[in-house]
Parts: sequence; structure tokens; C-alpha cells
Amino acid sequence: MQSGFTPTQYKLQSLATGKIFEDNGWMLDAPGEDKPALIRAIYERQQLHLRGDDTGLYTFSDWLPLKRTLEGSSAPVTYKSEGLAAALGLKNLWITFSGYWPEKGAGMTTCSFKETEAYSVCGRMDPALKQVLVVASAGNTARAFAKVCSENNIPLLLCVPHDYINALWFEKPLNPCVKLAVTAHGSDYFDAIYLSNLATQCEGFLAEGGAKNVARRDGMGTTVLSAVTTIGQIPEYYFQAVGSGTGAIAAWEANLRLIADGRFGSNKMKLMVSQNAPFQPIYDAWKAGSRAMLPYDDDLAREHVTEIDSKVLSNRRPPYPITGGLYDALKDSGGDVLKATNREARSAKELFLETEGIDIYSAAAIATASLVNELNAGRLNPEALIMLNITGAGEERFKREHSLFYLEPSLLFDITPGLDEVKQKLTTIKW
Repeated sequence: MQSGFTPTQYKLQSLATGKIFEDNGWMLDAPGEDKPALIRAIYERQQLHLRGDDTGLYTFSDWLPLKRTLEGSSAPVTYKSEGLAAALGLKNLWITFSGYWPEKGAGMTTCSFKETEAYSVCGRMDPALKQVLVVASAGNTARAFAKVCSENNIPLLLCVPHDYINALWFEKPLNPCVKLAVTAHGSDYFDAIYLSNLATQCEGFLAEGGAKNVARRDGMGTTVLSAVTTIGQIPEYYFQAVGSGTGAIAAWEANLRLIADGRFGSNKMKLMVSQNAPFQPIYDAWKAGSRAMLPYDDDLAREHVTEIDSKVLSNRRPPYPITGGLYDALKDSGGDVLKATNREARSAKELFLETEGIDIYSAAAIATASLVNELNAGRLNPEALIMLNITGAGEERFKREHSLFYLEPSLLFDITPGLDEVKQKLTTIKW
């Protein structure tokens, strides 16, 4: 823990009723309410004051729901693009970069903005809590939580599809407090979520909560805080690829706080979120004008997941319809849902490397490709103030420069295991 840190003062609010209540430890829902809705943190400090670069992500701690801070974090870095902007003819393109790029001051050693979630969520946890944190992931989130929990001795159970475990690489061996449970070959992110839900029904296991956890959303919202405090004003457009859309919800909420701050403008960024075709359930629902997700056959969804480059964008049950979720964020911001193909993303990835000088993840390439597509279609003013959220980058460079260690599974499960089997297997693991 960083010395001299005082826990953040905040309350929680139901987005269904507006009711404000205290956070009694690990609240994911408003007490006594039946309507599905997200809750939001209401911070005592209405204006954001940065703590300084030496505090890492916790420079934004005024607007993070923290009981403590942890060592080793890195904040997103925002800079004005020259190379990519020139190639695209954009006058005011700003890149918010989360990943590994030492020359830019970017030090996320998992190379993903999921570190912003992990340092915030684990900072919300009471150090006296004697439960195992359970996290479901398609790869990047698992790597980020594994790093943070390993370095801070926090017991963690990761639930990851078997086909994605190659994403669990690290610069050093992990603390044995981190365990990996995998679903069978051919399973996807939704199956890992199903397994995690069973695990959290077992005594001693705590649901991280995903989009419902205010610490996860506000951690991801630091990308926007980085952009706005660097630029000095709120952008007109926000581009990001989405699987669940939680990062875009977080961006919207950060935007609202920045408007209330009063120093950065009063506009709402248009959320321009994109999916990797043909896996596009959010795109299909939005284009159909539907708040509800459309029917999506399980087998067809799994087939589409195998076809896309960016597996991390493959959430079949995103927080889109829920009150305060992605649908509301898109409506309120005047945003849109876009899509890009593998081919378009690969081209965008090459363009980014060529013009900016660093490799980016396939998800970030989907966002970049969508920006290119919107520009080519004449739907973007080249003078507009644009934030491009590069959510993962520098992995190829990091792997060239470091030896790697991989996390091996502790438990193996079928695609749809039963609760009794999960309970029995979890009793065999010692944290």
C-alpha cells in the first residue's frame, strides 16, 4: 500500500431509482431493488485532482472507490498523434494508450488496459477479507488480475476457456495464491462466465462482479480521465472496440463526472464502439433499434468466435440492456455501434505499427479500423477532436525483451459442469 493513503470518500447510487446508499463492503446491486440496474459511485470530490505520475493509476484516486492502493500500477498515457493522424488526414486525433511502451511512459507489463480494472477492483477489496476472488475472462482480464493478485498475495480463481490459456503469460512465475480453472476445448467466454457463476455459489468464493462492480468500471474510466486531463477538454468522439461494452459505459460515466467538474467542457463524447464481424450481437441489437439482445444460437455464436481474430470481444451476454448499461450510454451520448472485419483490422494494425511505431492488439485494431471506415465513408469531420482508445499494445515488443512464464491449469471442467462437481473440485484446491 502507498503510504499516507486515505480511503476514497464516496456513496453508491441506483440507476433505476436514484436512491443513494453506503457501500457496505462489496455491493454489486442496490439493496431491496428488483429491477436489473447498474449502481454508480458518487464521489465526495466533484473536481478531479491528480496525485502525480509516481502514484501510477492511483493518480486518479479521487474518482476510484478505494480502500487501499497497491504497488506496481501504471496509468494510461495520452498523446497527440502525428503519424496516424497524418496518414488519415486528421487534425486533432489523440491516442490514449494502455500497454507497454517505455519511451511513452506506458508501463503496463500485461500490455492491456485490463490492468486499470484489476488495480481498482483489488484496491476496493478490504485487506481483511478472507474470500477467494473469482474472475471470468477470455484472456487479458485474467492476465491482469493474476499479476495484481500474485504481487499482492490476494487469493484468486480464474475461469478461462481452454482455447485461450496461451494468453496467460507473465514476466515471472506467479504466487500460488492464483489458481486457474478452464472449461473444455471448444468452449468460449460465456462458458467461462457460467463456470465462474457456479464457483461463486460455493462457500468462501467472491464474485468480482464484472460490469456491476463500480471499481471495474471506474478503473476503465481512467482512460478518459487521462485523455481529458491531457487534452484539456472533452473529446467529440470516442472510439473503442467492445466485447461487453463495460469500457464504453465507463467512458460515458467518466464523461458525466468531467462535465460536473466544470473545467473541461459540457459536451458528451459520441461513443463509437465496434465489434469484430461476424461476432456482432451488440451491433445487431443496436441496428435493430432493440434494447434487448437478439436471439443468438449458442452453436452459431461459438462458430463465429472461432472466426474472429479478437477473441476478447466475444461476450454473448453483455451489459447492454440493463438500466445504466451500454444501450443507455449509446443513446445518451448520441453514439453508434460499428463493425470491422479481420482483414480491415489486420490492415489497421499494420498501419498503426508503420505510423506510430508500436504493435497493437487485435481489439485495438478493430477500433482503429472502425475509425478508418467512418472517415472513408465521410461521416467524420477531419477537424473533429477524436479520442482513439488503444486498449492493448506492445505485447510483441514485450515478448521480444522478456522471458515468459505460463500459468498452468489447476482444474479442468466440461463446457457445462454441474454445481456439485464444481464444489467437489474446489475443495481439492488449497490457497
